[in-house]
Amino acid sequence: MILFDSHAHIDDDCYDNDLQDVIDRAQNENVRGIMIVGIDINRSLKAVKIANTYKNIITSVGLHPHDANLCSKENLDTLVCVAKENSCVKAWGEIGLDFNRMFSPSKEQEDCFVKQLEIAGSLDLPLIFHERDSKGRFYDILNSEGPKSRKGVIHCFSGTKEELFRYLDLGYYIGITGILTLKKRGEYLRSIVSCIPEDRILIETDAPYLTPAPQKNKFRRNEPAFVKSVLIRLAEIRNTDPEILSQAVYNNTRTLYRVDF
Repeated sequence: MILFDSHAHIDDDCYDNDLQDVIDRAQNENVRGIMIVGIDINRSLKAVKIANTYKNIITSVGLHPHDANLCSKENLDTLVCVAKENSCVKAWGEIGLDFNRMFSPSKEQEDCFVKQLEIAGSLDLPLIFHERDSKGRFYDILNSEGPKSRKGVIHCFSGTKEELFRYLDLGYYIGITGILTLKKRGEYLRSIVSCIPEDRILIETDAPYLTPAPQKNKFRRNEPAFVKSVLIRLAEIRNTDPEILSQAVYNNTRTLYRVDF
């Protein structure tokens, strides 16, 4: 199998002491690409530093909805400069709406979301989306703001079948995490994941979060090597050869992020 972890946060402090080992383990599982997803300025800068150090690691930059209060023109201009000055920056995100934890007011989140959609469009960068409990507002904004040609991925999809088809109709990829492997939490996702066209699926770890089974029973911290478990479970559910599926998903990721490795 050939694998690409399309969404990871190995810039997190929990990897500071063993990052090389984490990357080595990923390579040993034939994870040939890793996208480190930015969530604020400092983390985006750290992600860029890692990507400029290691082969086949790329990054995004952006402001997570939890940090919408930081969405000043100065901060956005800083991220734009980082994106323009570093070839490893292949996407804008993680952006969107999160009305579950409400670390930022909904109006601030929506304003920050729209501003970043415009910036990504001006830079011609694909988007990495975060959505949680937005009660339709996330879709409404995507459907009304910007061109229909916009490219992006719905990170960590865990919505309804109706929402799935709405995102597919907008042309987006669907990111599948270790939730798929979890007995109770992943039950509904397993029931609809075969509805996703093969050419629109990405796999991801969201490391250090959402550790898949069976690793979840042994490791608290997720890492890119474990994306293999997501692919294997996905292939079982879709009743397809894992090697063939892995190649398709790998190619999807390369297409979205426009990389040639």
